Amino acid sequence: MQKFRRVFEGIAKAGHSTDLNDFYTELFITERVSGEVNKEHEVRLIETASRKPAKEETPIKLENLFKPLPGRDQPSRTIMTTGVAGIGKTILTHKFTLDWAEGKANHDIHFTLPFTFRELNLLKEKEFSLMELLHHFFIQTKGILRYDLFQVVFILDGLDECRLPLDFKKNPIWTDVTKSTSVDVLLTNLIKGDLLPSARIWITTRPAAANQIPAECIGMVTEDKDNNSKGQ
Repeated sequence: MQKFRRVFEGIAKAGHSTDLNDFYTELFITERVSGEVNKEHEVRLIETASRKPAKEETPIKLENLFKPLPGRDQPSRTIMTTGVAGIGKTILTHKFTLDWAEGKANHDIHFTLPFTFRELNLLKEKEFSLMELLHHFFIQTKGILRYDLFQVVFILDGLDECRLPLDFKKNPIWTDVTKSTSVDVLLTNLIKGDLLPSARIWITTRPAAANQIPAECIGMVTEDKDNNSKGQ
């Protein structure tokens, strides 16, 4: 977890980094309450109910990202966090992973599995089962045979860097975690919930790339609004 522990601030300078534990992290929720994206705010994926005014954005602490919202019994399965380039989306994923690994938050989660689309792009022409893909990135998971028995969070960081087709319409339905296929098919089925439906998914992206994921696949949208500050 050392790579998640320290981060360079601003313009990277040799020897000048800060501990992620010094960061206070908070997101703003924009709830998804209808099946269609509001065209006026399409790139931000903000939706409003028909004939109802938009709800105010609500702050949410990072450690509560996969907790049920007030008034709801269940948390969202798939969450998307949008934010402009350089605002700190990747830092948020590192902080979430570090806090979980150090036992500070999300004790109900058994595995947090962080991926970047930049890494996944390199596997575009290869085939894996979901189990093989996990073993490829996380060798320590080779002893796990039944992920459906555990609470697992997949972090997919940097959707805007994705060079995979993410063909949600044409890709076949895939439900077998032991059967090999393209990484693209694995990802679309994982996000849709056909593959390992018990898993939770967190996707980060710049706003302009958010529409690569169908609106019906996203349970909640949050926005990183540069609200990260040290020492709070």
